[in-house]
Amino acid sequence: HAQSGSNRKGNLPLLVTPFFIPSDPDWASSTLGVFICLSCSGIHRNIPSISKVKSLKMDHWDDAQVQVRSLSPLHGNAVTKATYEAHIPIYYYQPTYNDCQVLREQWIRAKYERKEFTDGLLLLGVKEGILWKRGRDNGQFLPRKFLLSEREGCLKYFTKQDAKEPKINIKIDVINATFQPVKIGNPNGLQITYLKDNKTRNIFVYHESGKEVVDWYNAIRSVQFHYLKVAFPIASDNEVSQALSPYICHLFPSQQREAFKKRWFTLDHRRLMYFKDPLDAFAKGEVFVGSRENGYSVQKGLPLGTQGNFSWHYGLTIVTPDREYLFTCETETDQLDWIESLKRCNLTAKCEVCFLLPCMDLKASSDHICVETFL
Repeated sequence: HAQSGSNRKGNLPLLVTPFFIPSDPDWASSTLGVFICLSCSGIHRNIPSISKVKSLKMDHWDDAQVQVRSLSPLHGNAVTKATYEAHIPIYYYQPTYNDCQVLREQWIRAKYERKEFTDGLLLLGVKEGILWKRGRDNGQFLPRKFLLSEREGCLKYFTKQDAKEPKINIKIDVINATFQPVKIGNPNGLQITYLKDNKTRNIFVYHESGKEVVDWYNAIRSVQFHYLKVAFPIASDNEVSQALSPYICHLFPSQQREAFKKRWFTLDHRRLMYFKDPLDAFAKGEVFVGSRENGYSVQKGLPLGTQGNFSWHYGLTIVTPDREYLFTCETETDQLDWIESLKRCNLTAKCEVCFLLPCMDLKASSDHICVETFL
């Protein structure tokens, strides 16, 4: 039993024992009755009207808080989750501690402050509003009207608010969206990719409101989910929702030696694309990463005899049915991360709902592939 007074260490076992939580938690919300990690504790502190954050080891927990917030079966992470996450739409992205600040903050606010998931969300199938879009040529961010329509299955944007015809009309089945705050230079930065003339095009946008940009992100996922449910009626909801998972990786070597040139790489589902600049609208080239069954593989290191092989210790090789593509990283950590990400594509056979973006085999289109960059 808890001791009275300010015995902080004595409170910890009682707080921790009843629930399955991450090892060695340091923080909890005494008002919500949940254990929280360090990165999320700062977000909880920013909404003091909803959540009061206390340290499990340093702060005083009185007997009432220990008994009511921990030992009572009406409180704790599991019960709180059942209350505040009762009706999460299957397409809604639930961030982890690895995700960016805006995703985690709006997830917490949606649950506890706005209580969006205690009742079912009302979805209208249409979202319209202003996003700040980066210009392809001048790099300036200007306000643009965007329209997302589930009925039409597309995302449109207009250069003027009163324009009748969109500048671009993007079909929902060729869109991918990921948050890239560091790359874009804005905490609410969102990167939208899509196919145009068999090439991948990037659009970089943001909104001043974290809630609004996350709403756009999940609205895109909602429209994609319903599109895939119609396209693949026999697929389960879980299979379709997995196809919506954000999947994008970046690599930017900071040195240039011999035959290797510095390029920014993006792995977007099965497309490995390279850019001269991270914010380029179009990729300089693309390599399709197929499955092992079709003759594709990812190998650690560079082939013997590669020019400059002695200088590059963290290389990797993508083997396709037609040729090999050679890459190198600065650190072993980067190398292993890239190999893991590429093998995730390579180990998965192409199937109906394995990935959201339709992939094209570029082996017959050498002008789309960086043939001369990696020797």
